[in-house]
Amino acid sequence: MAEATNALVQTAARAGRAGSAGPTGSHEDILALWIGLLVFVLALASAAGVDLVGWAVTTAVWVDPAKALSPVSKGYAFLGGAGALVATYLALVLVLTLGSMSLGIDPRRFAIRFTVVFAIAYLSWFAGSYAHFAVTTPADLKKFGIDWSLKLTNEGGYILALLAGLVVANALPRFAGWLQEAIRPELYIKIAIVILGGFVAVTAAEKFSLASSLLLRGIAAIVEAYLIYWAVVYYIARKWFGFSREWAAPLASGISICGVSAAIATGSAIRARPAVPILVSSLVVIFAVVEVLILPFAAQAFLSHEPLVAGAWLGLSVKTDGAAVASGAIAEALITARAAAEGINYQKGWILGTTATIKVFIDVFIGLWAFLLAYIWTNHINVESTDKARAREIWDRFPKFIIGYLLTFAVVLLLTWGASPEGVGRLKSAAGQANVFRVIFFVLTFFSIGVLSNFRKLWQEGIGKLVAVYALSLFGFIIWVGLLISWLFFAGVKPPLAST
Repeated sequence: MAEATNALVQTAARAGRAGSAGPTGSHEDILALWIGLLVFVLALASAAGVDLVGWAVTTAVWVDPAKALSPVSKGYAFLGGAGALVATYLALVLVLTLGSMSLGIDPRRFAIRFTVVFAIAYLSWFAGSYAHFAVTTPADLKKFGIDWSLKLTNEGGYILALLAGLVVANALPRFAGWLQEAIRPELYIKIAIVILGGFVAVTAAEKFSLASSLLLRGIAAIVEAYLIYWAVVYYIARKWFGFSREWAAPLASGISICGVSAAIATGSAIRARPAVPILVSSLVVIFAVVEVLILPFAAQAFLSHEPLVAGAWLGLSVKTDGAAVASGAIAEALITARAAAEGINYQKGWILGTTATIKVFIDVFIGLWAFLLAYIWTNHINVESTDKARAREIWDRFPKFIIGYLLTFAVVLLLTWGASPEGVGRLKSAAGQANVFRVIFFVLTFFSIGVLSNFRKLWQEGIGKLVAVYALSLFGFIIWVGLLISWLFFAGVKPPLAST
């Protein structure tokens, strides 16, 4: 039993490190902030006529694979698709390898493993752009000369990347272990979210009144969710399963708020033993994968005519940044594809933007929540402790990458304010260049989440009681309350149409 416990702790520790646990997680947050801002600034330069990242590779829906890849900017057409792919890989491996050194990772080992991760992840994206997977409308079926399609859009590549990661984790565990240095789902998704801020801002600027309404609705929904979720999960863990306060508080935060980050912050705030939030973190990663595999398809089946309810629901229900935003991307692809088949062409970005906004504001509150728990524990529960909750802990627990999201959002929104139609067009083009990298980091996130998910091993190592609390709380309560709250605040609110 001791060996199983030790193995579980080691497995959970790996998931925790990949999900921004501990000091490495703080460094990872800052690294994501700077890399995301670097991409944003380089792409934004194109709005001023200086094309610095137009060499980045983009993948079109294809029947002939030779015509799938191309540089995002026509100014770099001389590179061709293969040249753009190589340039993109070299840029990413250079920046991320330098960044890995700040995380204490051997740069040579990271570069080698990242090369493999990038190859598998981008191949999944490439395959997902195959016309039989991606085409959504009768006109496009005719254009590509095919008579059927799964209608996933090219974002079906996210699903293929996730499935590829799950195969590696569960069928090739030694290979999964070898890849660990480059399996950084929270780093990749946080970089993507920083970049996403600018993309969401361009979209929001065109329909500002709708975007501001969504923001206010999202904040109200989050406050309600916090007040309901945490108290109920804490009660279930304590009263129904007999967990101590040390276990119940990180469980409640991890299950009800924001997964790994909240569990780690809560464990630190209440001075829990390190193993406690680590074990909770391992569960968060596993259940996030289960949610990604189920909830977006449920959203398509039951909420396709309430797309923003679907986006908000996923933001409130899926408990890691990577899996939440990933599920929003899948749901947007599925729902917009079904809507297109019915002759409704929603503007892209609104469903995903709603999920991301909900998730980002949940993250914003982690620092405040950790401080509140620290105050309660040090002053009312562990009263013998001489430690006092410090205001600085709010900043220490605050996810730094969110600053990047808010900054890129604000900068683009301000630049579009009063700009000419031509200026707005240039900003949209710049956001599109940055969005190419956002897509790549999304794909890397999906593959990484899959690789971290060896279901059989965790179950065999005795995590059953924690699983029971998580499953009961998540599937018996949280996703339904999240759906109700999302419906109350977002029902009847539709994304704008692409033609308007």
